[in-house]
Amino acid sequence: MNIYFAGIGGVGIGPLAEIAIDAGYDLCGSDKEDSPLTRKLLNRGVDIEIGAQDGSFLKSQNAKNPIDLYVHTAAMTSDHPEFKAAQELDIKAVKRDQLLASIVKDHNLKLIAVSGTHGKTTVTGMLIWSLKQLGVPISYSIGTTLSFGPSGMFDKSSQYFVYECDEFDKNMLNFEPHLALITSLDYDHPDTYKDEKDYLTAFRQFAKQSQLTLSWSNQHADTFEDLPGVKILDDNDLNTDIKLAGEHNRRNASLVLSALETIGLSGGLTSALSSFPGTDRRFELLDDNLYSDYGHHPVEIAATLQMAREISDEVVLVYQPHQNIRQHDIKDQYTDQFELAEKIYWVPTYLSREDSKLSILEPKDLIQNLTNKDSVQIAELDQELWQLIQEARANGKLVVCMGAGTIDDWVRKMLVGSVNS
Repeated sequence: MNIYFAGIGGVGIGPLAEIAIDAGYDLCGSDKEDSPLTRKLLNRGVDIEIGAQDGSFLKSQNAKNPIDLYVHTAAMTSDHPEFKAAQELDIKAVKRDQLLASIVKDHNLKLIAVSGTHGKTTVTGMLIWSLKQLGVPISYSIGTTLSFGPSGMFDKSSQYFVYECDEFDKNMLNFEPHLALITSLDYDHPDTYKDEKDYLTAFRQFAKQSQLTLSWSNQHADTFEDLPGVKILDDNDLNTDIKLAGEHNRRNASLVLSALETIGLSGGLTSALSSFPGTDRRFELLDDNLYSDYGHHPVEIAATLQMAREISDEVVLVYQPHQNIRQHDIKDQYTDQFELAEKIYWVPTYLSREDSKLSILEPKDLIQNLTNKDSVQIAELDQELWQLIQEARANGKLVVCMGAGTIDDWVRKMLVGSVNS
């Protein structure tokens, strides 16, 4: 099979391209910009166009070797020149999850899929780390970078494929897992799901499509607990021998422990989990007293601050909300989740995939219900804020820069600049 990847250097498509190479497929692709991943793929012999994506490269590649699939992200619109070129050539267009589902099926792999509102990346990373530590061959794909391996890997000797199965665009419904792990459920992605009922219905369908499902008991556990093959974990399943910072991390690790036991593994499980080094952007230590975290939901904020307070009694939070459309849905939920931070710098919302009909909520609109509103200072991602962060760190305070938008890139650049100056 010959596959064309649009956006081949992206964090989602790029690792999938590497998996496809290792699984024995032919491929080529395009991206708007050069990146370390496109250069890595070029070194592996992949033909890649950097720049135009006007359809001409796709046509030339198809003329040399007919393309069977055109793989694209959900963000690509039907009027994109390259997408239109694929249609003209009668090439089947699929999203990345559809291709991944085919790879899993074609190679007769047992899929362990991790989904849910919070903790997907961490749980997936814990599974990958633990199986590696236990010497179990695995193939996998995760939506972040790892310190202990690439973001995607295909091992021809593996029996299992571990996958971070995102609920955005109902991606998880492309799969029929051997084992599904549902981390938690809180209504999210209003650009995909019209309301909470729609969101929970999709997860119920995901559990129906899975041979076996493991999930923590929570306020939405009744969504699927009546289904056959669903096991709901409770506090009795929390393993106290797992030594990780953060209550949510210990719960995530206990869910992974149950999964490992379910597939028949034993011996050394708690030791492997206790040594988990974490994944990038999940309470990731960047420098002394400086962390980056991907959290952008009230539940995630509270969990991360709880973990931070296990490390330090003085915590400063820099928070960038994610998506204006999401803020309209969760603004009333911002209440007591920030109390463990002694100071909060609140920056404007990162805008992405927005509804133009909605008014843009400003920071002052979002902090109205905070129980520690007096601790909030509205700020911008600029040199003045960086100076405040540096002063807090110098005074021994732990600083968490949190959000799923540009804040992580900003703090890394500022950190590099301060080191070089």
